[in-house]
Amino acid sequence: MYNHNNHRQGHGVINGNTNHQGYQAQMNLAKHYQTQGHGHHMNNQHHDHAGLGGNNTGYGNHQHTVSTSTLSNTTPHFTPAHLQQNGTPNSNGGLTNPVSPYHEKQLQEYEKLKPAGERPHYYARTAPHVARQMGTTASMSTVNKNDDDNRVERRRAVDDADGDGDNVWRAIDFGGQGLKCMATSLFRYNFLRKIYFNHNKLSWLPVQIGTMRNLTILDLSFNELYQLPQEIGMLTNLKELKLYENKLSDLPFEIGSLYQLETLGLLGNPMRPDYVERLNKDGTQELVRYLREQADPPSPPEERAYISLDDSDSPETEKFNVLSWNILCDRAATQSAYGYTPSEALGWSRRRGVILDEVRQRNADIVCLQEVDVESYAEYFRPNLANDDYRGVYWPKARAQTMAEKEAKNVDGCATFYRNSKFILLDKQLIVFSREAINRPDMKGEHDIYNRVMPRDHIAVVTFLENRQTGARVIVVNVHLAWEPWYRDVKVIQVAIMMEQLSKIAEKYSKWPACTDKEVFRFANEDAPDGGPEPVKAELAPSVKYEDGTQIPMLICSDMNSTPDSGVYELVSQGALSKSHPDLAGYKYGDFSRNGMNHPFNLKSSYGVIGELPFTDYTTDFKETIDYVWYSTNSLQVTGLLGEIDPDYLRRVPGFPNHHHPSDHVALWVEFAVKSRKERKQVEADFGSSSRRGGNR
Repeated sequence: MYNHNNHRQGHGVINGNTNHQGYQAQMNLAKHYQTQGHGHHMNNQHHDHAGLGGNNTGYGNHQHTVSTSTLSNTTPHFTPAHLQQNGTPNSNGGLTNPVSPYHEKQLQEYEKLKPAGERPHYYARTAPHVARQMGTTASMSTVNKNDDDNRVERRRAVDDADGDGDNVWRAIDFGGQGLKCMATSLFRYNFLRKIYFNHNKLSWLPVQIGTMRNLTILDLSFNELYQLPQEIGMLTNLKELKLYENKLSDLPFEIGSLYQLETLGLLGNPMRPDYVERLNKDGTQELVRYLREQADPPSPPEERAYISLDDSDSPETEKFNVLSWNILCDRAATQSAYGYTPSEALGWSRRRGVILDEVRQRNADIVCLQEVDVESYAEYFRPNLANDDYRGVYWPKARAQTMAEKEAKNVDGCATFYRNSKFILLDKQLIVFSREAINRPDMKGEHDIYNRVMPRDHIAVVTFLENRQTGARVIVVNVHLAWEPWYRDVKVIQVAIMMEQLSKIAEKYSKWPACTDKEVFRFANEDAPDGGPEPVKAELAPSVKYEDGTQIPMLICSDMNSTPDSGVYELVSQGALSKSHPDLAGYKYGDFSRNGMNHPFNLKSSYGVIGELPFTDYTTDFKETIDYVWYSTNSLQVTGLLGEIDPDYLRRVPGFPNHHHPSDHVALWVEFAVKSRKERKQVEADFGSSSRRGGNR
């Protein structure tokens, strides 16, 4: 909530003038906001941004909306006698039933805001930093380290940047201006945290409001709104939505996505009685939950487009396709982490069915899934996919080996499936990063290894496959790295260890003997498909020979929890990483931190040819590309990709998972062609006519 790089931080708010043509110029003023009759001073310490730009005291306490010191001069004395029974401000009835705390809060806030119409820019005028005569309290200059915005959810893969750079204000007050609409230019400032548009004449709210996803407070009280757009559900950071004294008779179900909402002000609207009753009786959070659970699923998105990247007529036998997907294990899919998702869409019994349907629909030859727990693999995915000609290789994370069977079944890991009629399994290997790290002689005694790398039990599953028909072989790596944004160095070390081990494994595989039995196993009395004649058997080519490990086609299907500007991405794609890379942050990791790290493979991200997808992980507070399918460019060529998610669909969907997307991650689907191998020409040495030697060298 604070821009810690600029100690001359703005004090929170811009006061919009009486028309929108003038407000944009105010935003570009070099000096900070000044109220009429009040000078403005600069201070090199943090001031209280809470009034309109922060979350500390005053307005930052989400239970308050105005300065109590100001209210003492502007608000009539409020007593319990003013609490009306039916919850409307104009009721004359006496108090006959006990008033709930939620209803009482609505009445109090309504009475506080009602006189604000007589004072334009009410919030800007009453912000604590404006009333300088009160002095700057210690609480105004202290950043709350336990603020809600400092919390990091388990699903967060990298730091959550404020996204507002050097902006020195994060709130704007257009209150009491008599405005009839919001200018579209306002929505260019999507870094705003608070917008006050109270006491105006708005009759409609633009759908562009959905782009203001950083908003925590939106006050539209005392306007003429008849309805809210569905895009209001995109404002998932909202803590206060004040709609007092409008003409709203209903609420869109998308309000249910506002899982962080603490205050929903509806008093003074001809609202549905059942909503009013639920709000007054059980509070804002319960009404939000009710709307979320009652909402119909959104309209399904358009199918993801197939992107063709090769027009050549490669033989079909030389092509294969791959699906890589972090499916979000059941243990991680909690309501606290994904509060915007209805419980039905979050439940594992439904999500696993949607996942299975997607895998079957994509019909990939190789499927790599991350975050598959032991029980789901053994009892659901393996038996169901066996009916679709898939065989599987699976390992859970390392901690499962030290747990009782009951607890171990909930540990997630990596599952690789391959089409049995197309590939034969030659070998499989498990790489446990923490185990390999502590066994390296150069890392003995390095405290950072024990404190940072060892506690992370992530793994990579390696399978060695051969195409039954063509004899081409492929190394398939399925890997899931640490998710925590503060462990960038650990992710780099995990990848460095993985690439080091893959180099050794690939060399071993280059000497792997030829496969002699390639026939697909069939029972002796098995009938031909559909009772027809026996299919003609294709001629099976001998196993391809490889001189060294780098010649073997390689795929790395990964959730690396690292963006394209990370050290992880650089190490994999460039083949090396400097010891001084900032992601290492000065930690000591033996030769890796002394000499840097490298690997011998030529790898590229499959989606790199289109500049990567806009995102592969989509939640309300995180939208980044962190999943990749890497391939060896010397032996494989990308011929097709599955495109991005329908952008129009995303304008009303704040985050995944939901009814149509069972994971917060996006499935990656890539089609490859195996490049023709160029045989080395054998050159006959010519020593002249008198000394010609026969034979090849």
